Amino acid sequence: MSTEDVVRLAAGEAEVSVDAGNGGRLSSLRIGGVELLRQGAGFGSFPMVPWCGRVAEGRFRDGAEVRQLPLNNPPHAIHGTGREVPWKVVRASATEAVLSYELGDPWPYPGRVTQTVTLEEGALTLSLGIEAYESSFPAQAGWHPWFLRHLGQGGESVRLEFDAAWQEERGGDHLPTGRRIDPLPGPWDDCFGMPEGVDVKVVWPGELELTVTSREQWVVVYDEQAEAVCVEPQTGPPNGLNTAPRLVTPLDPLEASTTWSWRRLG
Repeated sequence: MSTEDVVRLAAGEAEVSVDAGNGGRLSSLRIGGVELLRQGAGFGSFPMVPWCGRVAEGRFRDGAEVRQLPLNNPPHAIHGTGREVPWKVVRASATEAVLSYELGDPWPYPGRVTQTVTLEEGALTLSLGIEAYESSFPAQAGWHPWFLRHLGQGGESVRLEFDAAWQEERGGDHLPTGRRIDPLPGPWDDCFGMPEGVDVKVVWPGELELTVTSREQWVVVYDEQAEAVCVEPQTGPPNGLNTAPRLVTPLDPLEASTTWSWRRLG
């Protein structure tokens, strides 16, 4: 990684590092000098494009044609290709960065993904756009942040607060079965439905409250690891390329956004 690949933003007491060379991910989010994201090359917060979560056996149908993706999480393909490639910094300022990358192999359709990271005092907004150059294709967009369980200040473990309308029943293959059930208690590696838009609070008691919102109605919550928890707003459920595809055309790009806002507690 070159330091030239990292764009640093600052506003108020917040500092953000955007690592274009490592999948266009946020490698750091600090509030008042305290890191919120798990550190490491595969962590931080990365965009999931052009699909989110698992695709069953890496296969999806486009009309009469079946497409095969590499099985990077056997027996499935997971989390898109954007996290595995360098992104180009299109422009950057003290509070905003715009990045892009060209869709290509192993994704079978030409196109472009653009991500905009905008920081202001008390809030961070992430936006994604997926464009099709020639043929139309199904796609998804979302984000996969790894929020630390503990902020290193001696406080309590993080708590997640949300009110979902339903939970996608998860099969033994970690894919939704197609049934919607009443939300169950954690631990979770599960997709929830919020028809009025994603709204999840990530609370470090006595320290900080961060709220993840999005106009999208799907969120995956993952809290099965000791170090961090994930709150993943996205445009469709896991395996959505097969079950709930969003068609991107040269005239109709896919656009999504999420905002993280925070306030101090105590």
